[in-house]
Amino acid sequence: MPLFSLIALWMVTAGVTIGDSLRLRTYDTLWTTLRQPADKLIVELQHERLVTARYLGRPVDSGRADMNTQRVRTNEARDDVRRLALSDSSREATTPAMRAQVDEMLEGLDRLDEIRGEIDEGLSNRLRAIETYNLVSDSIYQMHYGLAIIDDIPIYQQSRVVISLGYAKELLTREQAIQAAAASSGRMTDEERKLFTQLVGNRRFLINQALPELDADLRQMHVDLITTPLYQRLRLQEEKIIAGDRITSRTQQVWQATSDDLAESFQKAQTEAGKRLAERAEPIADSILTRAGIVGGCGLLAVLASILISLRFGSRLSRELAGLRQAALDLANVRLPRVLTKLKKGEDVDVDVEAPPITTIGRTSEIQDVGRAFSTVQQTAVEAAVGQARLQRGVSQVFLNLARRSQTLLHRQRTQLHSMQRHTTEPETLEELFRLDHLTTRMRRHAEGLIILSGATPGRAWRKPVPMYDVVRGAAAEVEDYARVNVFPMEDHALDGSAVADIIHLIAELIENATVYSPPHTSVTVRGELVGTGFAVEIEDRGLGMAPDRLAELNERLADPPEFDLADTDRMGLFVVARLAARREARVTLRPSPYGGTTAIVLIPATLIVVPKDPDLKRLAEEEVTPEDIILASLRQGEQQTDKPGEEGP
Repeated sequence: MPLFSLIALWMVTAGVTIGDSLRLRTYDTLWTTLRQPADKLIVELQHERLVTARYLGRPVDSGRADMNTQRVRTNEARDDVRRLALSDSSREATTPAMRAQVDEMLEGLDRLDEIRGEIDEGLSNRLRAIETYNLVSDSIYQMHYGLAIIDDIPIYQQSRVVISLGYAKELLTREQAIQAAAASSGRMTDEERKLFTQLVGNRRFLINQALPELDADLRQMHVDLITTPLYQRLRLQEEKIIAGDRITSRTQQVWQATSDDLAESFQKAQTEAGKRLAERAEPIADSILTRAGIVGGCGLLAVLASILISLRFGSRLSRELAGLRQAALDLANVRLPRVLTKLKKGEDVDVDVEAPPITTIGRTSEIQDVGRAFSTVQQTAVEAAVGQARLQRGVSQVFLNLARRSQTLLHRQRTQLHSMQRHTTEPETLEELFRLDHLTTRMRRHAEGLIILSGATPGRAWRKPVPMYDVVRGAAAEVEDYARVNVFPMEDHALDGSAVADIIHLIAELIENATVYSPPHTSVTVRGELVGTGFAVEIEDRGLGMAPDRLAELNERLADPPEFDLADTDRMGLFVVARLAARREARVTLRPSPYGGTTAIVLIPATLIVVPKDPDLKRLAEEEVTPEDIILASLRQGEQQTDKPGEEGP
C-alpha cells in the first residue's frame, strides 16, 4: 500500500504538471481555430452593424448596396468560423465547457439571417437592429471568455484581460453605430442617448480596470494608445454627444474619422497582443514540460528506488515468514499428530525430543519473537497432551483394576452359585438361584465393559466354535428383560471361539438398549442369517425410534469409534459396542424400523464364521432351550472350560 500510494502521488503530480503544459500548447490551437477567426468575424459584424445603422437612419432607401456587400463579407467570415470551430483539432483542444460556449456562439451566429430578414421587411427600427447585432457580438465574446477559464495559468489570465480590452473596442463600434443612425436626423432620441451614455461609461470602466492587470509589455502598448491626442479628442466628442449637442455634418465627419482611427488602432493592438500571447505559450509550455520531465524523472527514480528497497526487505521478510510458516505447519501437521499417535498407543513421550524449539532464519526481531512464542506454545501443547494422556491412562487403569477385582469376585460368586445349583433339588430354591446367577452374569458384563473401555481384553474365551444361535441366545441371557427377547432359529453356522465373548457382549449391549428404549409390553426380535460378506444379526425393537440426525450421529460413532469421554457416561454402552466392533472388524448399523422403532444390524465378517463339528454344539442349536438351559449346558462343559480372568470359560 505505501508503494501504491507513492506511485499514485507521483502520477498525480506528474499528470498535473504535464497537463498544464499540454493546455498551454493548446493555446496556439485555440488561437488559430477559434480566437483569430472570431476576431475577424467581430470586425465584419461591427462593419455590418454600422452600415445597417446608416441604412436605417436615412429617410430614403440609400446605402443598401453597401449593406448587402458587407453582408457577403460577414457570411464568409461566419462560414470560416463555423468550419474551424467544428474541426477535429478545435474539438480536441477544447474541454466540454469550452465546447458548450462554442456551440452557443454558433447558435447566435445563426440568428443573423433572422435579424437581416426583420431589417429587410421594415420590422426593425435602428435601435432594435443595433441591439440585436449586439447580442450576436456578446455571444462571440462569451465564447472568448470561455476559452480562457484556466485561472491558475498566467497566460490565460492575460488573455482574459486582452479580451476585456477587445470588448472595449466593441463598445466603441456600438457608439459609432448609434451615432451613424442618428446623423440623418441630426439628433439622437432619448433612448439612443441613454444607450450611448452607458456604452461610453462601460468602455472607459473596462479600460481603466484592464490596464493595471496587464503585464508591462502588453500594458504599454495600450497605454500609448489611450494617451494619444486622438483618444482625448474622442472623449471630448463623446461628452458633446452626451450633452445633447446637435449633430451636424461636420461633427459627424470628425466623429466618424476619429472613431474609425481609434477602432482600427484598438484592433491592431488586439491582434498584436493575441500574437504575442500565442508566441509566449509554446516556450512556456516547453519549459513546464521540461521541468515536469525533470521532476517526474526524479520522482520516478525515487519510486523505483523505493520499490527495489521494499522488494529487498520484503523478500527477506517473506523468506523469514515462509520459514516460520513452515515450522508452524510442521508443528501442526507432523509433530503434534505424531505425539498424539504415540500417546494413543501408550508409548512414553519425551517432551524435549518431540517438541524441540522452533528455529527461525533471519535477523528480524519480530520474527524471532514469534518463533519463540510458537516454541512456547508447542511445548505447552505437548506437555498438556502428555498430561492428558497420563490422566486418561490413569483413569483406564482405575477402570481396569476395579473391573478385574469385580470380575474375580463375580467368578467366585458364580462358582459358588453353580455348586449350590448342583446340590439343590427344590424347584423354588433353584429358581431363585437361577435369578441370582442371571444377575451375576449381567454384573460380569458390566465389569467387562469397564475392561473394554480401559483398552484391555476381557478374560472370557472359548476354545471351540459356538453356534451363532447359541451366541445370540447367550447374549439375550445377559439382558435383564430376556423374557421379552424372541430369538428366531438360525442357520447351522458357528462363530470362532476367540470372538465369542466379544460378539456376545456386543449383541447383549444392543439387545439391552432395545429393551430399555421400547415399551415394556413390546417384544424385541433377533434374527440371523448368512449373507455374502459374513453373518448378519438383526435386532429390532418397537419403540419410539430416533431422529434422523441423531441416528446419523450414532452410526458415525459406530463406524469410527471416538475416544471415550468421561463426561458422556450415558452412552457408555455405545462406546463399548464401537470398540468391540472395531476389534472384530464387524460393522454395526442403526436404521429406522418399519414398526417405528430402531433396527440394529451387526455384520460379522466371514473370517469369523465356521461350520461347527461338535455334536453337543449342534444339538444345542437344534433344540428349543431357555437361557437357563444354556447356563446348565455351560456347566456341563465346565470340566473343559473355566471362567477365570484371562482363561477360557463358558
